[in-house]
Amino acid sequence: MTSRAPQLHTGSHDLPVSDALAAFMTGGWATTAPLPDEPPTPDLARFAARRARLSAHFPGERLLVPAGELTVRSHDCDHRFRPHSAYAWLTGLTGEDQPGHVLVLEPDGEAVLYLRPRPPRDGGGAFYRDRRYGEFWVGRRPDLAEAERRTGLRCAHLDDLDRRRGSGRDAALDTELACVLSELRLIKDDWEVDQLQQAVAHTTAGFEDVVRALPAALRHPRGERWIEGVFHLRARAEGNGTGYETIAAAGAHACVLHWTRNDGPLDPRQLLLLDAGVETDALYTADLTRTLPLSGRFSPVQRRVYELVLAAQDAGIAALKPGASFRDFHRACSGVLAEGLADWGVLRVPAREALAADSGLYRRYTLCSSGHMLGLDVHDCARSRAEQYLDGVLAEGQVLTVEPGLYLQPDDTTLPPELRGIGVRIEDDLVITADGARLMSSSLPRTADAVEEWMDGLLTGRP
Repeated sequence: MTSRAPQLHTGSHDLPVSDALAAFMTGGWATTAPLPDEPPTPDLARFAARRARLSAHFPGERLLVPAGELTVRSHDCDHRFRPHSAYAWLTGLTGEDQPGHVLVLEPDGEAVLYLRPRPPRDGGGAFYRDRRYGEFWVGRRPDLAEAERRTGLRCAHLDDLDRRRGSGRDAALDTELACVLSELRLIKDDWEVDQLQQAVAHTTAGFEDVVRALPAALRHPRGERWIEGVFHLRARAEGNGTGYETIAAAGAHACVLHWTRNDGPLDPRQLLLLDAGVETDALYTADLTRTLPLSGRFSPVQRRVYELVLAAQDAGIAALKPGASFRDFHRACSGVLAEGLADWGVLRVPAREALAADSGLYRRYTLCSSGHMLGLDVHDCARSRAEQYLDGVLAEGQVLTVEPGLYLQPDDTTLPPELRGIGVRIEDDLVITADGARLMSSSLPRTADAVEEWMDGLLTGRP
């Protein structure tokens, strides 16, 4: 009795590949045409300069910056891949074909990109058997020559990369390297600011889509999901997708700072807190929040809360300028909120006492910080040292959010009943300029009257 060759599978539920099929798949293919002409990664000199700046921080050392790996979502289905922000910042490579790739900066400054090139069709069968990377499963990747033309880098096969311990600093493991990579991104160049401005424009369009969709969302038992889906459509159509999980929080859900379950209904008597951002194809994201009256009109108590948050944001924005402490705008926002809460009788102590470092009692109703850096990550540059970021000073070219909020929990008995369950956040994106800050999201209304007028125009079709 002769033994049979093992049956090879492409996946657990796929048909086995017979020897005859395997042989048949190795031939009969036309000469592969080059990938469609695409411009090389935009402005290759920009990325070369960034790599040189990084190498200068670690003279004579080998640096490895991985794109990251695929992550399983369920069994053999992976989450959609997005390259690590540091890798994208150094290479300009932002596509879903980058998992596993590693940028290496050699001690002499040479940059080498180790990647998984397109496999040949005449050996191994990976092009049709490999569910994760095979061309027939996930699309074509460039070969080494094509990758070199597109990136301006020397490219080598990933199998040739030496990642043994001691072969260099790895950004995925080395905290000092990760810190420097964060700090180098604190100040954005003009191209980056333009990318962020595009992200803001697409996000603004997404907010407009949401308002137009409110009648349908109000009818659906999970209207928050409807809102999330409407915004996601705009994000995928205009860019890479959303820069973070959309928060579509209606009613008391708005008091949950990172409400992303989005499984609740919409009630026209309540507010909708929408915190969402489109990420461009270059992976720069906006981060905007508006709190909208689902009826189209704020009730008197809703307007009272909204206008206090808006006053806090105005104070925070006014504090932005080069040389100011990063924490100044948060202090300005907090002061306004604490004064307002004291005036309402919610705080049982004077605002000055509640704001003291050894107290902070006002934070029961606001809790989180009033903003953060913005860029490739929604909470950008977060691995930076405190003295360069949180305890540092603002500089021209930095982009950040100002986002004060009040989150008046539905079960908080320190609040009068009419305030319970109201959550309001107003968030805008700003770039620090030579003499202050420019509001990048000025096309989205901020005042209560302007929000009502804007919503009415979108819902009725009037300009």
